[in-house]
Amino acid sequence: MVSQKVQQGLVLGMSTTAFTICFMVWMMFAVLGIPVKELLQLNETQFGLLVSTPVLTGSLVRLPLGMLTDRFGGRIVFLLLMLACVLPIYLISAATQYWQFLVLGLFVGLAGGSFSVGIAYVAKWFSKQTQGTAMGVFGAGNAGAALTKFVAPAIIAASSWQMVPKVYSAIMFITAVLFWFFTYENKKHRMPSSVSFAEQLKTLKDPRVWRYCQYYSIVFGGYVALALWMTKYYVQEYEFSLQSAALLAACFSLPGGLLRAIGGWMSDKWSAHSVTWWVMWVSWICLFILSYPQTSLIVQTVDGPQSFHLGLNATVFTVLLFVMGIAFAFGKASVFKYISDEFPDRMGAVSGIVGLAGGLGGFVLPIMFGALVDLTGVRSSCFMLMYGVVWVSLIWMYFSEVRSTPVMGHGSSSPMASASDA
Repeated sequence: MVSQKVQQGLVLGMSTTAFTICFMVWMMFAVLGIPVKELLQLNETQFGLLVSTPVLTGSLVRLPLGMLTDRFGGRIVFLLLMLACVLPIYLISAATQYWQFLVLGLFVGLAGGSFSVGIAYVAKWFSKQTQGTAMGVFGAGNAGAALTKFVAPAIIAASSWQMVPKVYSAIMFITAVLFWFFTYENKKHRMPSSVSFAEQLKTLKDPRVWRYCQYYSIVFGGYVALALWMTKYYVQEYEFSLQSAALLAACFSLPGGLLRAIGGWMSDKWSAHSVTWWVMWVSWICLFILSYPQTSLIVQTVDGPQSFHLGLNATVFTVLLFVMGIAFAFGKASVFKYISDEFPDRMGAVSGIVGLAGGLGGFVLPIMFGALVDLTGVRSSCFMLMYGVVWVSLIWMYFSEVRSTPVMGHGSSSPMASASDA
C-alpha cells in the first residue's frame, strides 16, 4: 500500500509535468506562428488572432472543467482532456489555409483548460498550511511557455515547422499515459452528488471572485499575451533570428513559470494580499519604462542641430522583461492562495472562473497588440496598453483592500470585502 505522502508527491509531480506539457502545446503558436505568418502573408492583427485562438478555447473551458473536477475528480478529467488534444495537434501539420489553423487552434486550445483541473486536483491533496506552496509548484508548469521556445525552434531548424505539431502530439499522448499510471484518486475529494451545478455557480456572485479575476487577467493574461508576442517583438524590433529571439523571449516566460512555487511559499508566509499588492507595483514600474518607444530627437543647440536617440536596447529590455516575469510568477501564485483560503469547497468552480478571466486576457491582449501596431506603427504600444490595465488593478485593489489592511505582515490572505465590494 502506497503511503499518503508518496501519493501526494506523485500527484503533485505528475500533475505539474502534465500541466507543463499542456502549456507547452497551448503556447506553440508563439514560435510556430512566425513561419506560418510568413507563409500566409498575415498582417499584425491576423497574427495576433492566430496566436491567441488557442487561448480563447482554453479560457472558455476552464469553468466547466473546474466544475467537472469538483464533481468527478481531477484524475479522469485531466486524462480525457489530454487525449482529446492529441489528434488536433497532429492535424496542424497538414493545415495550409488560415481558417484551418484557426479551427485547429480552437481544438488545441483545450489543453489550456488543464490548469483549472490540475489546480483543484492538487490543492485537495494538501493541508491549508501548505496549499499555497503546492499550488505554486503545480503552477510552475507555466514554464511550458518557455519550454516551447527551446523545443519548437530546434525542431524547425532540424526539420520543418510541420514537424513541430507531429512531435508535440506524440509527447502529449505519452504524457497522458504516464499521468494515468502514476497518479491516484481520493473519492473524498469529490463534491457530494447532491450539490447541483447551479449551487456551484452561486459562489460566482461573490464580488471577491470578480476582483481576483481582474488581478489574474494581469498576472496570467498578461503573461500569456507577452509570451505569445515577445518572440516576434524581438525579431522585428531588434532584428534577431527566430532562434535567438525565442531564447531571449524565454527570459520572460521561464521565471514566469518556475518561480511560481516561491510565490506560493511567500503567500503562505506573508499573505496573498501583501504579495499581490507589491506584484502590481513592480509590474506598473516595469511597464512604464517598457512603454517608451524608440525615439530620435533633433535638438537645436548653440553648436547647431544635435541628434539624440532615446530607447531601450535589447539588454535593458530583456532585464526589465525578466523582472516583470518574476513579478507575474509571484502574482499568479498569490491570486490562487486567495481562492484556496476563501473558497476551499469550491476550488474547481472559482478557479475555473478566475482562470477563464485570465485566459480571456491572454486571448484579447495579443489581438489588441496587433491592432495597436497596425493603427499606430509603435511596437511598444503593447506595453502602454498593459500599463493602463495594471493601473486599473492598483486603484481597485487600493479601495477594496489596502485601506483596511497592512501592506506587510501576517494575517488572513485577504481582508473582508469592503463596503465598496458589498
